[in-house]
Amino acid sequence: MKKAILLIFCSFSFGFAQNQTSVPSTDWKTAPTLTQTGAVKILLRATSIAETKNKKFALAVLDASGNVILMTLADGVGPHNLEAARRKAFTAVSTKTPTLLLARNANTHSDTQNLNTLPELLLLGGGVPIILDGQVIGSVGIAGAGGPEQDDAIAQDLVTLFNK
Repeated sequence: MKKAILLIFCSFSFGFAQNQTSVPSTDWKTAPTLTQTGAVKILLRATSIAETKNKKFALAVLDASGNVILMTLADGVGPHNLEAARRKAFTAVSTKTPTLLLARNANTHSDTQNLNTLPELLLLGGGVPIILDGQVIGSVGIAGAGGPEQDDAIAQDLVTLFNK
């Protein structure tokens, strides 16, 4: 009988303690992020752009936390471009700024020139954040399309999928 009472008391105490330490659901917010389905849509659009403009490039698509969802390298594009695309996309998502704009600002403002010393950032055009309803949900990185301006133009075109 003592064991049964002790068991009931412990169960009640444990349940009471759990209720006292629980965190209200208002204490956190689920942030929107790009999904794999969204990344595939970007890939399909990138394939169409590549065919239309007769361009080959590397593509990286990241979620809102900077995690890779999709990376691909077109035939004949130098392998270094895959890492460049990833770093451009990471730079765009972490700074919430297109990398071409960030590079130009860093060159003209002494306060931001040291950004190019951070190992994960790549201050070259071709990285663009994907912004939906005012929040960054991911990013796109393009490398190897023929220079920073061309990489940026393709990346900007890709993120328009989410502005419609």
